[in-house]
Amino acid sequence: MSDARLTSLAASLPATVPFVGPEAQERAAGRPFAARIGANESVFGPSPRAIAAMAAASEHVWQYADPENHDLRAAIAAYHGVPPENIAIDAGIDTLLGLLVRLTVAAGDKVVTSAGAYPTFNFHVAGFGGELVTVPYNDDHEDPAALIAKAAEVQAKLIYIANPDNPMGTWHSADVIQRMIDAVPAGSLLVLDEAYIELAPEGTAPDLHPEEERVIRMRTFSKAYGMAGARVAYAIGPAGLIAAFDRVRNHFGMNRTAQIGALAAIQDQAWIDHVRARVTVARNRIADIAADNGLSVLPSATNFVALDCGQDGAFARRVLDSLIKDGIFVRMPGVSPLNRCIRVSAGTTADLDAFAAALPKAIAAANQGA
Repeated sequence: MSDARLTSLAASLPATVPFVGPEAQERAAGRPFAARIGANESVFGPSPRAIAAMAAASEHVWQYADPENHDLRAAIAAYHGVPPENIAIDAGIDTLLGLLVRLTVAAGDKVVTSAGAYPTFNFHVAGFGGELVTVPYNDDHEDPAALIAKAAEVQAKLIYIANPDNPMGTWHSADVIQRMIDAVPAGSLLVLDEAYIELAPEGTAPDLHPEEERVIRMRTFSKAYGMAGARVAYAIGPAGLIAAFDRVRNHFGMNRTAQIGALAAIQDQAWIDHVRARVTVARNRIADIAADNGLSVLPSATNFVALDCGQDGAFARRVLDSLIKDGIFVRMPGVSPLNRCIRVSAGTTADLDAFAAALPKAIAAANQGA
């Protein structure tokens, strides 16, 4: 039953949670997961320097965070070699996406994305009355040319692409993405989500041109930096657009301790090298486990691997449900044909040992349930 005080738009929206958290699943099962390898968190954690900085800052949590994010903004700008005026910071890419949609999308405006791509972006578009227009993946990759063509056709306000991609882990080269930027139609803005870029091969990210009016780029401390629970992300874009975030953002929405941790983290790039090495080992182990069970994997430039279960989405769902029942938290894409896969995050040796033990049983159960 809807509350009559809601706006007509709010009343029309489903009460949806884009991702059901592992905690909710643990509560439902009455026990914790043996392996939490479904949310693309970094089990390898943040830089020890970031942990120490946050621990030291905790006694000052009575203070509000700096509403200008001054020190962190300056450090991020220095790291990328761009002016601070080209950096906006907020509590995760999800928050930045919501603010961007609020700033640019009015009721009925068209927004283009890929069918099956990151669903929280779609959630924001619906919440502000935009009309989502989708194009299919091409060979398990988002399709830059098709996205641009559709945007021109429908006069889209925003075009969303993640590179590397979530949920498939695939990626495009910097040259491909630069051609996409160059082809953005007049009046459109490309939203380039680079949440996993620190884990991608060299040559994945195009050069930064912060005043390029056709693109805004999103980065996060949630993945390679191992600070998903701290909620820190930033956008890189033209100064005029970045300044507009101040019109709608919650100026005291950032966590002070998280600001301080992120400042220490970006100054410790040796830790990111360490995480990359650990992720590579884990990705290789996941591929070996898949091969041992007659499954293939998609090449990945992220901290997760998509396992092709070799049949349809219903079969993959049965595999996933059996893994969940066996205490292994994993997820899967929601749209066909991507949903023939399950998605497994890079884990510790113990995590992946538990997954290796559970997967044969899950495949057997899925075959029996056909």
